[in-house]
Amino acid sequence: MQTLIIDGTAIAQTLRASLKPRVAVLTRKGLVPGLAVIHIGDNPASAAYVRNKIRACAEAGIHSELIALPSGASQSELLAHIKALNHNPRIHGILLQLPLPAHIAAAEALLAIDPAKDVDGFHPENAGALMLGQRGFVPCTPRGVIELLGHESIPVAGKHAVVIGRSNIVGKPVSLLLLQAGATVTICHSQTRELAEFTRQGDIVVTAAGRLNVLTGNMIKPGATVIDIGINRTAEGKLAGDCDFKSMLGIAGAITPVPGGIGPMTVTMLLFNTVQAVEARLQSPG
Repeated sequence: MQTLIIDGTAIAQTLRASLKPRVAVLTRKGLVPGLAVIHIGDNPASAAYVRNKIRACAEAGIHSELIALPSGASQSELLAHIKALNHNPRIHGILLQLPLPAHIAAAEALLAIDPAKDVDGFHPENAGALMLGQRGFVPCTPRGVIELLGHESIPVAGKHAVVIGRSNIVGKPVSLLLLQAGATVTICHSQTRELAEFTRQGDIVVTAAGRLNVLTGNMIKPGATVIDIGINRTAEGKLAGDCDFKSMLGIAGAITPVPGGIGPMTVTMLLFNTVQAVEARLQSPG
């Protein structure tokens, strides 16, 4: 069997091209979509992610602002910046780059973001809307998974999807989205015994465990679609996902690589959510 290696970079570029006319329409109406990114500290990986987001905004015609705070910034300092951005009419989306320093209470900070500007989809109001199947902001990585499956015409309805990981950022929301799309969903995690017994049943296997080689080729059924969301570093310092990629080839029907799979889709969905925030403001009776 030949395994399709899904090119997330190419799909993301296609989607971003489709977004530009929407941005142009809004700009002509005097509403240039605006995204603010708050980055605390000097984590090099986070800094790289932030640069990618700022660059993507520029390419799409979206106004962006970076609020870079030192690692010692206080909780009150952060909350003051969030409050200012909540009231800034040029800013339609606010992204708080994670992870945060240990002394910052992430839950309080995320709760302070206006739900109408919560383009990361982490505010309880948006998380609740997702659970109820109502309109709101969907976390970018899970939304990227669904968009990627749709772009590749990989059926979801009636399929068995197995998700490895139960985080509020990826595992839970992607499980809800797959459920809404008509899949039967099994969620596995660090306490799951005999993981392979579950993953071998999956028509679609999504792994977001953050552990190297948590999924190998002998743990999936032939023809399964494997979506690798994990971000890890090998002993040589190279970027890698959760899957033993080489062992999947010839067994999986399709697989996303790391890098070049879900990563570009995540950034693209951030742009989509930001534009959605502006369009929602236009439709609001207020």
